[in-house]
Amino acid sequence: MATTAIKSELFTWSGKDQNGRQSKGEIHASSQAMARAQLRRQGINPKSVRKKPKPLFGGAGKPIKAADIAIFTRQMATMIKAGVPLVQSFEIVAEGAEKPKMRELVTELKNDVAAGSGLAPSLAKHPRHFDDLFCSLIGSGEDSGTLEVMLDRVATYKEKTEQLKAKIKKALTYPTAVVGVAVIVTAILLIKVVPVFAETFRNFGSELPAFTLFVMRISDFVQAWWFIILVAMIALALLVREAKLRNVKFAEFLDKTYLKLPVVGGIVHDAVIARFSRTLATTFAAGVPLVDALESTAGAAGNSVYAKAIRKIKNDVTSGTTLYDATKSTGLFPTMLLQMISIGEESGSLDEMLDKVANHYEEAVDNAVDSLSSLLEPLIMSILGVLVGGLMIAMYLPIFMLGSVI
Repeated sequence: MATTAIKSELFTWSGKDQNGRQSKGEIHASSQAMARAQLRRQGINPKSVRKKPKPLFGGAGKPIKAADIAIFTRQMATMIKAGVPLVQSFEIVAEGAEKPKMRELVTELKNDVAAGSGLAPSLAKHPRHFDDLFCSLIGSGEDSGTLEVMLDRVATYKEKTEQLKAKIKKALTYPTAVVGVAVIVTAILLIKVVPVFAETFRNFGSELPAFTLFVMRISDFVQAWWFIILVAMIALALLVREAKLRNVKFAEFLDKTYLKLPVVGGIVHDAVIARFSRTLATTFAAGVPLVDALESTAGAAGNSVYAKAIRKIKNDVTSGTTLYDATKSTGLFPTMLLQMISIGEESGSLDEMLDKVANHYEEAVDNAVDSLSSLLEPLIMSILGVLVGGLMIAMYLPIFMLGSVI
């Protein structure tokens, strides 16, 4: 017989804690009575418990991002290390959260833990924010009694991962923004400015330059089909995204292409190596068996080509091959990483060696991003100048020719 899931609702409450101090907050429960019962179990004497009203237009504020989870993990690690009880740590984090959704998430975690659930199972209820790697590491910390150490390691891992993502975004944001502005400015000139000149040129009664005629034909085409072009571009972007998610071969093709791009390919490669080293170092240091650690690392690789290679490494290690030989056989990993793995296996300090490799490649990504920005800036400005300048020259060229005839 199937059981019916009990719907949880959010209630706001106010009352007094065990020390008689006025307190208030939010709690998830199936009913008002259950909310009062949960509060009493937490040592709170509730004075008022009311269902929290939903926003008028259904808005729930800004979504929770990976950076928010990284900050949450660091806050929890700091407080647990300072000896603050787990439930009280959740309360402090929830009160300081700026995003309503983040506050609700932390409050729900607090209620689950206060009701007797472990931290790892409570986190696992929210797979969108806490992946299998995160939950398994926290679970290992709970089982071994080293939760504060594990939280600190996970916090460091999340912070380093987000810093690496931020560096990649930094490399792409500026050129993307400039190219976007160039496209918009060019579209406005073709749709609004060029037709005005074209109407003027029709009264000249003389033959126009080939370049001007070419630009005018482009303008006529864009005016007639701009909406279809816009829809097609959006549809193409969505189609590529969906194809990458659903088709493994297409995803591998795109990831291989990224790795072969000049300059950008080097940044992507270094970022993948840094992510591989950081994830494997964190999981191995947490006491996770190497085979399981490699599976988690494959899931966090961020590139399907390397994810496939890491799963091959896992299979080779399972069959008795050393990590050094298995990694070398793929032909994808740099010599420095291979040498550090060899030293780590021989000395029993694999996690330390991998951590040093991660630091090296993260720094390499940072330097490459700065170099890329310096390299792309004049190139992009030149392209923007050619686009806009070319259109203006095409429009003024007949006027210049008319002036020379007069």
